[in-house]
Amino acid sequence: MSRSIRLTLLLCAGLIAGNAFADNTDRLLRKASRYFSPLPAQMPGSESDTPALVELGKKLYSDPRLSINDTQSCASCHPLDNRRAGMDNLPRSPGAAGKLGNRNTPTVLNAGWQFALFWDGRAKDLADQAGQPILNPIEMGMPDQQTVIDKLAGLEAYQSSFREAFPESENPVTYANLTNAIAAFERTLHSESRFDDFLRGDKTALTTQEQNGLNLFIRTNCVRCHDGPLLGGTLYEKLGAYAPFPNGQDLGRYEVTGKEEDRMVFKVASLRNVALTAPWFHDGSATSLADVVGLMGRMQLDAELKKEEVADILAFLGSLSDKVLEQRP
Repeated sequence: MSRSIRLTLLLCAGLIAGNAFADNTDRLLRKASRYFSPLPAQMPGSESDTPALVELGKKLYSDPRLSINDTQSCASCHPLDNRRAGMDNLPRSPGAAGKLGNRNTPTVLNAGWQFALFWDGRAKDLADQAGQPILNPIEMGMPDQQTVIDKLAGLEAYQSSFREAFPESENPVTYANLTNAIAAFERTLHSESRFDDFLRGDKTALTTQEQNGLNLFIRTNCVRCHDGPLLGGTLYEKLGAYAPFPNGQDLGRYEVTGKEEDRMVFKVASLRNVALTAPWFHDGSATSLADVVGLMGRMQLDAELKKEEVADILAFLGSLSDKVLEQRP
């Protein structure tokens, strides 16, 4: 066989393989669009947020004076500096007095799209969530709302900031306004990933292995709980549907409702930025994302995933990281 014929055959084989890959990607994109959608441009409620309100919320979010001893702010457990993904990467976070919280700190990124906040869903929205840690004796430790407001009212900089953020309010320095301001800032904390690019039609946004992982993620029915724009964050689910979770001490939503059907039920976590938010689970017990994938397969899907399947799913999960954050050193 001549050299020119061999080159022609190799070229044809390459074209055929390339076309097959393109066809598979088209099918995968159509399949993925049944379960997922890109993150919207804005979070619900942000359409009425003003720059002054967001700026006040940003200031409050990072101010340790909202704690009993001026040591703890929202940013202490949900850091945004150094390109961190909105949580401190600790199993459980220390509060103002150094005592550890009961559960792993979730990321604050994209939180405003979730249907409820906290692992047990006890907060109905961002403002409700923002107000609870300040008064939690383990977290920021302030004794009551009035103590917080009295403290802020004595700071001239905050008096003017509240007036600018709430110009129609006769007495703008209130606890409700404080939590609404923090919520407005948190509504700006959204991330964009390569997976969003893929869902919008960029077929080169995911590698072959990431596409294999996405296909497997759908085929093994991970989408039963982890679907929608957040890949989760939209329902409660019993943890350990087929096999018990190793730590059964925390009873989850049962501690909020007292209903037997809520025992070991937790809010399904969003998988956005999951590769950046170690450790995992509500108790922070998992330090390997591969272990998480394997355990979830056994507990929630009654499936024993192969090593190569876990590797492909991990590759896909990595594509859910914010495009700036995934490049961090």
